[in-house]
Amino acid sequence: MTAEGLARLEEELRVLRAEERPAVIRAIAEARAHGDLSENAEYHAAREKQSFIEGRIADLESVIPSVEVIDTSKLWGDQVRFGAKVTIVDEETEDEKTYRIIGAYEADMKNGSISISSPLAKALIGRKVGDSVEVPAPGGARSVEITAVTYN
Repeated sequence: MTAEGLARLEEELRVLRAEERPAVIRAIAEARAHGDLSENAEYHAAREKQSFIEGRIADLESVIPSVEVIDTSKLWGDQVRFGAKVTIVDEETEDEKTYRIIGAYEADMKNGSISISSPLAKALIGRKVGDSVEVPAPGGARSVEITAVTYN
C-alpha cells in the first residue's frame, strides 16, 4: 500500500471511532425513546448502520497493522510495477487511459487507481513501454499498448 492510502485508511478509522460510532449510538438511544422497537423503522435503520460501522472498524483494525507501505517516490524505470502510473492505448479503438496501480484497499477506479490484484494490473505488471498486452475483459480479451510508465 502507498503511504497516502494508509493515511486515508487511518483517517477513516479515526472518523468511524470518534464521530460515526457515537452518532449512531445516540440515534439508537433516541429511537428507543420512541417506544415499541418492533415497529420502529428509525431504530432498525440505526442498528443496521451500527452493524456496518462496527464491521468496517473491525476490518480496518485488522488491515492497518499488517500493511506494508511502499514508498513509490523511490521507484523509477519503464517497467510496470506497484505504484506505477501506466498509460495504455486500446489497439482497436485507440482510446487512451491512464491508471495507477496500487493496493486493493486504496484502489478507486473513478479516480484512475486500480488494485494490483485486478486483471488489468496483473496483465500489465512486468511489462514495458511499447509492449502490447492482452487484457481479459468481460466482453472478451482486449489488446492494449503501454505508451507510458511513470512513478511519482
